[in-house]
Amino acid sequence: LPVECHPWEPFIPTGAKILIMGTFPPGNHRWSMDFYYPNRTNDFWFVMGHIFLGDRYALYDRQAKKFDPDAIKRLMAEKHIALSDTARKVRRLKGNASDKFLEILEPVPLHDLLAQMPDCHSVATTGEKAAGVIASITGTSVPKMGDMVTAPDCLEIWRMPSTSRAYPLALEKKAEYYAAMFRHVGLL
Repeated sequence: LPVECHPWEPFIPTGAKILIMGTFPPGNHRWSMDFYYPNRTNDFWFVMGHIFLGDRYALYDRQAKKFDPDAIKRLMAEKHIALSDTARKVRRLKGNASDKFLEILEPVPLHDLLAQMPDCHSVATTGEKAAGVIASITGTSVPKMGDMVTAPDCLEIWRMPSTSRAYPLALEKKAEYYAAMFRHVGLL
């Protein structure tokens, strides 16, 4: 099976206070933009629009049926939210985007990444597989969904619900979990 390398560099705005991490992007045939959470059937940017802009479609062009990466990057920079994924190299065991069939060959160098963000003391994972990767890197347990654990270096590690539509939770409920975390971190 082919090895895939992550297509993007981490997004690290000045003064980043939290690093949000998924597992790995879907195949590029699913992208509506060339940036994190590119699949228009993923709720991540709808959740961010709902929380920060009061409109789930604020970062989505309904007519073109794609996200607005410039508006997304501006919002993430304004809110001091960094983005990366937990895997740098993977194999898709079934040829799809499911985390269940994703073999992680090389995890992200988390501590090197965090060294670039001196104001960042929180990492949030979007789903169970990403949470497991971060737990293995930090030597912590996997938090319950919507909860956090603290690593020995005082880093808060949050596990948020997956924003995949395959995860059976309404967008508004997903947004409640993310909003609670953002309030705790001081971004809301």
